[in-house]
Amino acid sequence: MKVKTLDNYTSESAARIRELMTQLSRSGKDRGEITKEWLEKIIASPYHDILIATDDSGKIIGIASLSIIVNLRDKKAYLEDFVTDTTLRGQGIGSALWDAMLDWSRRKGCTELIFTSGYDREAAHRFYLSHDAKIYDTAFFRKTL
Repeated sequence: MKVKTLDNYTSESAARIRELMTQLSRSGKDRGEITKEWLEKIIASPYHDILIATDDSGKIIGIASLSIIVNLRDKKAYLEDFVTDTTLRGQGIGSALWDAMLDWSRRKGCTELIFTSGYDREAAHRFYLSHDAKIYDTAFFRKTL
């Protein structure tokens, strides 16, 4: 297994990321194509990256999307999407991506990695806690624009 930053668009990588994002969705709903233009914007941005874990054949088996948030005091890394193939869980893929996320965050000069996780995602919470993440008591809000 290898973890690296997605550095170019291919239709195969977009399709595989789409499959993994469907696995991440609570409803299992496919939210549609991840367009070339969208992935290329992420790849070109100095503030966003997609980390991918690949197997020996090059197939994407896990992803993590990260962004930098700059506020008045410091810079934080924000984890938006983090998923490993459901058929391969428990094989160290998540831990390898986690370590790569921490390295990415440090290289970008961030002081923390922050993220949200649904209350019902107990396995994910166990993973985060076992990797020394702390639960921060707050409410998460969303406003559609």
